[in-house]
Amino acid sequence: MKFTSYLAEGTARLAVVDGDTIIDQNRMLPEVPFDARQALLAGVDLVGAARRAIELAAPGERQPLAGLALAPVVPEPGKTVCLGLNYYDHAAESGRDKPTYPRFFLRATTSLLGHGEASPLPLVSERFDYEAELAVVIGKTARHVKREDALDHVFGYACFNDISVRDYQKRTPQWTIGKNFDRTGAFGPVLVSADELPAGGAGLRIQSRLNGQVMQDANTTDMIWDVAETIALLSECLTLEPGDVIAMGTPAGVGQSRVPPVWMKDGDTIEVEIEGVGLLVNQIENEVKP
Repeated sequence: MKFTSYLAEGTARLAVVDGDTIIDQNRMLPEVPFDARQALLAGVDLVGAARRAIELAAPGERQPLAGLALAPVVPEPGKTVCLGLNYYDHAAESGRDKPTYPRFFLRATTSLLGHGEASPLPLVSERFDYEAELAVVIGKTARHVKREDALDHVFGYACFNDISVRDYQKRTPQWTIGKNFDRTGAFGPVLVSADELPAGGAGLRIQSRLNGQVMQDANTTDMIWDVAETIALLSECLTLEPGDVIAMGTPAGVGQSRVPPVWMKDGDTIEVEIEGVGLLVNQIENEVKP
């Protein structure tokens, strides 16, 4: 099943995607919270509720997906945990050996944006880089879980673009500041339930394309730490809650590692496509000073 979060009068609302239309879950089934995270926290069987909504929806209760303003598929995650250097080839192109432990960092909610939104090229930097990633959305609380049980805690998967401001990322030993500029974490357009994909989102082709040119082309099997192991490692330290997000890192081909470097600029279009998951598209535009 596929879900999205669309904007209605400035509010992000959860909807099921059926073909080229969407059905608002809460309007169809009032017992389902309108917010994706709250629905997951409440333990709602979203897949079952989506099936009911599709069966019950009259033509007038459907909206065309095309043309809708979309929010991040989980608009306000409790936390967004990201992995750095989680593909063998990306670690190599970055001049680093395979890490012995994942490079974890966090993203703030203000750094997220939806499919079709423009990501602002910062006033303070031109080193604006793309990173195609698989995002994992947690569906069930996880603490001290074993690797063999970890995938039971996944609700679904989405496309993510971990857009990075490279010079700010390198100003400190921690990468946080370069990963948290406003509207730089693109997330969507749909959330695909785990039952529709291979276990752990493994074996999926992942690409980024800048103005139509393929920049990254890899497979999620090439991750150093897979989804199950990542969840197990994180749950040793913290509680993963429904609606939390894990961005699983990017493969080789990022702009900073090219000779000469390739930085995104005003007017560019960046796409992230993952087999079976979706196509995430965003434009780049110059930031406007407030």
